[in-house]
Amino acid sequence: MADPEELLLEASDRMDGAIQALERELAGVRTGRAHPALIEHLSVDYYGTATPLNQLGSINAPEPRLLTIQVWDRSAVSSIEKAIRQSDLGLNPATEGQTIRLPIPALTEQRRKEMVKQVHAKAEDARVAIRNVRRHTMDALRKSEKEDGRSKDETKRHEDELQKLTDEHIARVDEHLKRKEADLLEV
Repeated sequence: MADPEELLLEASDRMDGAIQALERELAGVRTGRAHPALIEHLSVDYYGTATPLNQLGSINAPEPRLLTIQVWDRSAVSSIEKAIRQSDLGLNPATEGQTIRLPIPALTEQRRKEMVKQVHAKAEDARVAIRNVRRHTMDALRKSEKEDGRSKDETKRHEDELQKLTDEHIARVDEHLKRKEADLLEV
């Protein structure tokens, strides 16, 4: 059946995927600072097709509280403005020709606390995903023990490795959470 080492490698890859998904999610959470990741994956209706904003123009952060979008197609400017206004980011675009300026207002204390709750929920989702990978891999290890006739000691050793891997990935989630929380609460 499946080699335990391969199962552990696959589990590690899938756990890494959960961490990467968390990083993308956290990049989209607005802090008090301007960062292109805040809007780059915003979906814009471009000629009837939902298109990520980063495919319609270049996004820059020339100042700590300002984002600029240099739109490549003049006809997309109004669609981009509309998408930004309809997003839950609370940003108000100002257009100058093919350049859209997005001043990033400071977050209120209440909004910061709401954002911290969102970040905690996203981190918990990542932890759950990691634990699910652990559970599926644990099941596969036990199944392969029965099918391949491996000893219980060997299976226990692989389960311990899997738990260590899980603990490392959950610690990484907690690090990302602490960093983002510090960014959000920084005034």
